[in-house]
Amino acid sequence: MRARVVVTLCVVVAVLLAGVPWIASPATIEFGINMLLLAALAQSWNIIGGYTGYPSFGNSVFYGLGSYGTAVAMLSWQLPFGVGLVVGAVIAVVFALLLGRAVLRLRGHYFAICTLGVAEVMTAIVSNLEITGRNQGLVLPLLKGNVLFYELSLALVVVATLVVWWIARSRFGFGLVAIRENEEAAASMGVDTTRYKIFAFAISAAIGAVAGGIHAYWITFIDPVSAFDIGLNVKMIIMAVFGGPGSILGPVVGAFVLSAISEVLSSEISTVAGLFFGIVIVVAVVFMPRGIADLLRRFHTYRWRYFAANVRATRV
Repeated sequence: MRARVVVTLCVVVAVLLAGVPWIASPATIEFGINMLLLAALAQSWNIIGGYTGYPSFGNSVFYGLGSYGTAVAMLSWQLPFGVGLVVGAVIAVVFALLLGRAVLRLRGHYFAICTLGVAEVMTAIVSNLEITGRNQGLVLPLLKGNVLFYELSLALVVVATLVVWWIARSRFGFGLVAIRENEEAAASMGVDTTRYKIFAFAISAAIGAVAGGIHAYWITFIDPVSAFDIGLNVKMIIMAVFGGPGSILGPVVGAFVLSAISEVLSSEISTVAGLFFGIVIVVAVVFMPRGIADLLRRFHTYRWRYFAANVRATRV
């Protein structure tokens, strides 16, 4: 019964969000596009970081590959935008399959550092390729259609959430959770840990690449530094962790809440906005390390003891 209520509420929220562009101002629509793309990216990280337990700092690589794949397909090969999105996603998935076989052998901070290095390497490579415009970047044709990009971004969030919902209820998802909790035990129980991790990496790459392609055509300009921005990867991690890693709706809620607060701080107190995400990291790790999703699930039972228990658990 509770699950049915949650599903109904999600459908209603999605329908309401779909109608926003028809009544909102252009500035609100632009904010909505950014917020929805961040929500999709947070969900993409949730698959590899939340369910599989591998703290990736390389998801910005998939975002960048999707951006450049879409741009190159449209500019150099004269393909339509929809086909360009597919090209960017395929490039990112192939890269994830090849990269995953190597880097997913690492764990913990070794994996995080390695993926961080990959992002820096990709920035340098793209900066020296003629087809990608080198350091000057690429300029895409202008399309005045904020409503189109808003609806595409919303559709991507819905698809990403449905994918996470499937993962959470599938044998594949149970295998990922087993890997997160104890990879050696999962392998001893028959879970093909290598195949599961690579598949999760590829799904995460596809979602991130499509988000990058949508954003590239929306802003009509990309360059290596912005396309492979590590700061974007940090944002998606913070939003996923704040909302609840390893949950279905947590990353989306985290992205919506933090995007709204960040927007208010940026417009009202710009000097404080830069510190906001750093404060969120501290609050999330110390007081609610499992995110908003776990807080809503357990607060009615433990009340304020919930925060005290988390503080004791994280005390050094």
